[in-house]
Amino acid sequence: MRERGSWRLALGWLVALALVVSLYLVFVYAPTERTMGDIQRMFYWHVATAWNAFLAFFVVFVMSLLYLFTGSRRWDIVAVSSAEIGVMFTTLVLITGPLWARPVWGIWWTWDARLTTTLILWFIYVAYLVLRAAVEGREQQARFAAVFGIIGFVDVPIVYMSIHWWRGQHPEAVITTSGISLSPEMLVALIFSVLTFTALYAYLLLQRIAAERLADEVGKLKERARNA
Repeated sequence: MRERGSWRLALGWLVALALVVSLYLVFVYAPTERTMGDIQRMFYWHVATAWNAFLAFFVVFVMSLLYLFTGSRRWDIVAVSSAEIGVMFTTLVLITGPLWARPVWGIWWTWDARLTTTLILWFIYVAYLVLRAAVEGREQQARFAAVFGIIGFVDVPIVYMSIHWWRGQHPEAVITTSGISLSPEMLVALIFSVLTFTALYAYLLLQRIAAERLADEVGKLKERARNA
């Protein structure tokens, strides 16, 4: 247990260092975008949080499938932990997006396909967490949540493909099969920021799993005490 704690602590310090480096790359190393100016720097962390929201909900999807097939509590723990972190990252996406959009579009929000489907995604996984809290009985709670988590993941590819399927104000992808519309410095800042936030996701997931397991142990001890 101590070894696991030390690994999490080391990862936490690594993430903190990476965040500092990411700040340097975003605000100093990367050049100022000619059209949008400094507000474009929001792009690097906006994309990084969006990627990790998708990753978190993909983990919920996979862990939910594993739970339904095996009934093992460990998969349910990972699923609920990842869902909470995914909601956090999606919230950051919905905050950084309007902050970036206001100076560029002149409005905080528009019912663009990408924005709307992302908001729906946020509601889906908030509902996932609410459902878990509302259902009584751990097994029934986990089973209902697993089914909801699997169905809810359908919106993730819809969010990703929305800029290709529907015309809107949201910018198109900067990295495509036809090329990369970023300078080398911008690309470095973007890739490093995505990797940094992925490491942050991993750290938060490990911490949340450890907390959930500890809560399970406390629950077992309380039950033993009542039965003693």
